[in-house]
Amino acid sequence: MSSNMWIRQIHRWLSIAFTLAVIANIVALTMQIQAAWIGLMAFVPLLPLLATGLYLFALPYLSRRSEARS
Repeated sequence: MSSNMWIRQIHRWLSIAFTLAVIANIVALTMQIQAAWIGLMAFVPLLPLLATGLYLFALPYLSRRSEARS
């Protein structure tokens, strides 16, 4: 399995974790639970999700550039 496939798979699982954290935050807000850690829980998968997303976004442009050189 190539590294691009691993990054794509990690990105998918991180997006699921981020979605669950946002849902938990919304549920906590509707129940009026004042816990700061619930709000910050969404930031844990958000940073690596941003990094993998930017890599996957740039991947077609980088491969096009390397094909033009050869």
